[in-house]
Amino acid sequence: MAEQGKGPKGQEIKLINRKLLELTGVTNVESFDSEEFLLDTELGFLTVTGQNLHIKHLSLDQGLVAIEGVVHSLAYLDGAAANKSKGLFGKLFK
Repeated sequence: MAEQGKGPKGQEIKLINRKLLELTGVTNVESFDSEEFLLDTELGFLTVTGQNLHIKHLSLDQGLVAIEGVVHSLAYLDGAAANKSKGLFGKLFK
C-alpha cells in the first residue's frame, strides 16, 4: 500500500548506447566518482559502474539523474548489502 500523500513507488531507467543513463525515482546520491555511483532510489540502492562517469543532470526534487560516461553495469543491492555498502561508502567518501 502506498503511503498517504505520495504516489506509488516507481523507477524508469533509460540507457542510450551505454553512454547516457537517465534515471527517475532517485531520492539521493550517496556517493560517486568517475568509476562508480551509489544512488538511493525508491526501489532500493542502485550501483552504477563504468568509466569516466559524471553527472550530466541532477534534480533530486523531481527524482531525476542523468549520468554520462561508459556504463558497465547497474545493480540493485538487497537490504543487508545496502546497509553494509552504505557504511563502507560512507567511510570511504567522508
